[in-house]
Amino acid sequence: MRIGVAGAGALGYHHVRILREMAGAAFAGFFEPDAARAAQVSAELGVSALPSLEALLAASDAVSVAAATTAHHAIAMAALAQGRHLFLEKPITATVAEADAVLAAAEARGVVVAVGHGERVNRAVRAAMPVIRDVRYVEVTRFAPFTARGADVSVVRDLTVHDLDLVLAMVGAPVTRVDAVGACVLADTLDVANARLTFANGAAATVSTARVAAARERRIRVVQRDGLVELDLLAATAVHHRLRADADRAAIRASKAAVDVAAFTERVVLEAPEGEPLRLQFAAWLRALRGEGRPVTTGREGRDALALALAVEDAILRGAHARA
Repeated sequence: MRIGVAGAGALGYHHVRILREMAGAAFAGFFEPDAARAAQVSAELGVSALPSLEALLAASDAVSVAAATTAHHAIAMAALAQGRHLFLEKPITATVAEADAVLAAAEARGVVVAVGHGERVNRAVRAAMPVIRDVRYVEVTRFAPFTARGADVSVVRDLTVHDLDLVLAMVGAPVTRVDAVGACVLADTLDVANARLTFANGAAATVSTARVAAARERRIRVVQRDGLVELDLLAATAVHHRLRADADRAAIRASKAAVDVAAFTERVVLEAPEGEPLRLQFAAWLRALRGEGRPVTTGREGRDALALALAVEDAILRGAHARA
């Protein structure tokens, strides 16, 4: 399978770095419209810079797209017209209509579309997902210091979309209601967002994101029928506070004093192997191209995460938000 890369900016550089050495694939080269950047990446990584997107598509059987989101649709449609498989960095496209067009063309050509939602392969998430089931409530917090990179789009499209994708995967039911608030602080786009989601199965979630924090924080708490699962995505750790089968629930409910959580749960540390997230995603994508599984995030899942992110953004913009 000949693999090429479209776009070699800050993230595309790592697409090139990893795909040039992936087992089971032949690296076809990359296309980067900035000639100076293309020469730099070519020299640093020892790979060929192709002169045009057309040349890249001609040399490839599958293409990883790490260009600006606004260019995803045009690149994807050109690739699909030639039957090329796709890996699209998140978000899948700039609009839901564009995503739907990509998915329809992919289905018509029988090709695989994967989307790069890297948090799916965070070590904590990989450790926790096997025990996450019958979810009642999810609380997600993602705080980060401000950087100019990415501030041209709202924090919802830049960061919250990761967590919305995770919540959708954890709950496994359609969203029936979206309530959200947000604020601009330093950028002209939303820097802070808080969304409350209600699901068709009765579950709920709150997702809080801010890119104007003093320190980084990325945590998820999942309340489910058998207890609480806590994830720290920065530390890549996960713990399952599992309800004990022998817990006397009637006695716990009757107690007038605070009850130690250890009285009715057991603490189970969840583990998963080390792994570079982007490399894990590419490995799953290549297996899917051989018919040996599915991508980490499918095109449909990427489309649904984008649709929910835009619904959150719309709910904020229809309400009251102001520059602090």
